[in-house]
Amino acid sequence: MNIHIYEDKTEVLTLSVEQMQKMASKHFSIDERVPGIDGKAFDLVTWYESWTKEATKPTHLKVEATDEFLAIIPWIELDSAAVLYEQDGKPLKKGKPIRLYVPDGSSDCLNVKNIVKMFFIRNKQLGDESSFGFKNKLDVNDLKSQYLKNKS
Repeated sequence: MNIHIYEDKTEVLTLSVEQMQKMASKHFSIDERVPGIDGKAFDLVTWYESWTKEATKPTHLKVEATDEFLAIIPWIELDSAAVLYEQDGKPLKKGKPIRLYVPDGSSDCLNVKNIVKMFFIRNKQLGDESSFGFKNKLDVNDLKSQYLKNKS
């Protein structure tokens, strides 16, 4: 499963977990930052800085998961953020393909599993507060099905 990387709204990279790992210069045991969790991780900020050509730092990181959970996190909360990619020498079973941990974040809900999209955003209007929750996507077929159920 690939992870799609965006600068603002433009997709700039599509990477496998292995490709992301190779790009990272700072790997460590996640337990160093998140006690009680086992596995290998890399530092999010140094990973980002290793490949970007953008002159200005992002103001926020937005991550989206396979279950449609999303979080928007101010960049200032990401100094200790880590991306978990391996446990027991193998790819993640739970939380795959990657999981973000934000140990100094304002909420445990910023520890997002099953990430498939990462947006590095430059928009000060998003403010200094994190936000998170599930997308509210309504599929036309689901609506029709629900309507027919309620009608009978």
